[in-house]
Amino acid sequence: MDPFASSHQATGEGMVLSPGTHSLSESSYTAHPRFLELQEELRSALFTAVADSTSKQSYLVEAPTEPGLSELRRDVDLFARSPVPKARSINYLKNWITECAPYLDKFDEARHFGVHIPILARESPGLFYAILAFSARQTERKAGLRNCHDSLELYQESIRWVSPGLQAKDPNVLVTACILAVMELMSVSPQDWRRHVDGCAALFDCFSVNGFSGGHLQAVFWCYVRMELCGVIVSNGAERTVLPLEKWVPAGSMGQASESIEDNEKRVRELFLEQSRLTPDMHANWAVYLCAKACDLVCRRTRHLELGEYDTTDPRPFSEQWNRLWDELQYWLEQRPIAILPAKSTSMQGDRMFPEIFYAHQAAISSNQLYHTACILLLEIKPPVTLLPPSSHLASSVWHARRVCGISLTNPHPGNLINAIQPLYIAGKLLTHRREHIAVAKLFKTIEQTTGWGALWRLRDLEAVWGYETNEILSAI
Repeated sequence: MDPFASSHQATGEGMVLSPGTHSLSESSYTAHPRFLELQEELRSALFTAVADSTSKQSYLVEAPTEPGLSELRRDVDLFARSPVPKARSINYLKNWITECAPYLDKFDEARHFGVHIPILARESPGLFYAILAFSARQTERKAGLRNCHDSLELYQESIRWVSPGLQAKDPNVLVTACILAVMELMSVSPQDWRRHVDGCAALFDCFSVNGFSGGHLQAVFWCYVRMELCGVIVSNGAERTVLPLEKWVPAGSMGQASESIEDNEKRVRELFLEQSRLTPDMHANWAVYLCAKACDLVCRRTRHLELGEYDTTDPRPFSEQWNRLWDELQYWLEQRPIAILPAKSTSMQGDRMFPEIFYAHQAAISSNQLYHTACILLLEIKPPVTLLPPSSHLASSVWHARRVCGISLTNPHPGNLINAIQPLYIAGKLLTHRREHIAVAKLFKTIEQTTGWGALWRLRDLEAVWGYETNEILSAI
């Protein structure tokens, strides 16, 4: 019997429904009792494994020893064991390679999700079915399907292998958990983001994986923290990252407890800069880190002003913290390697609403967009005592906002469009002309139609900010 059988009827051809809008699509999937049970089962398995772990390092370096899992790796056809027909499973694997993996590999020249992880999945049942589940869900959302539950079947099968993988000390479980978390975020209301990433955070913390671990685990880590960044932006200053920022870098890079915060910041900056000289991917990851720091400063300021909380993270005056982070962002901009610089850039001329800024390297697209997003966030909370040169365009939030929009309009890489949803919301709030609103609305519609990732819920948020009725701008495009 299909545990996910549904009486819901199909929607119209090509309809794509967005999470976070309480739509019929959401009620037919994310409110499904079995889906919610599976979510809890996965979180429980991850937290139990963390609580029971006695060795952080051995978990990731020892070979799997549980006989059943090892034997299955050698002798069983995972396609034959798939809960969906083999032909569809093969199509989902093809779709992972051609569409889904590029979304996750946008900051990774080595293409770990597209090349290395499918190879690892041949001997890791949980990872194999997680890949298929993610691909199936992306297919369902892109096609607007409501009467197909392949993704839930595969999600259930992947989770079934999580506990055996954890018991066998299989490092691929961490990869599996991250892919399932991204799948959940693709499918549900982003306001509940913490429940989808906290299990991953516990694993990364417990087993000391960070942004400099190397190999596919490093790639998975940066995929995970991009989810974290999305979540803290959605929280609008109310929440900090689940995995503290100091856990994003190797423990030794933070120096000794007796060292000053400035010394620690310098160590981290030098670490990113050193790695950036080896690969532009790390310069892009550095932008993720700095934007997360900006969100963290916004949150700590909000909690201090609204809740009266004392900031134990950083005892320096707020103005000093702001200036140091602003300088870090400008240093990032100045130190960009050639690959992160625009290949072509045109200013706003005539009736052009946004500049054209084209990047040849895909990691340059989102990283520059996140730089501008972080600047907007900081300018919104700039201390009155801090003075920036009035003639500098860097001091203009609207200048940064138009560049955020221009980058997405000029660079339609699907993975970067997904990563642009939150920056476009931050930038869109500053736009005042209807023509600009329509242009941004078209971007959100394009993101949802071409990637299967929910974006229109954020457009509805912008409509409220702009003073329109719900769907008023959407219906005009």
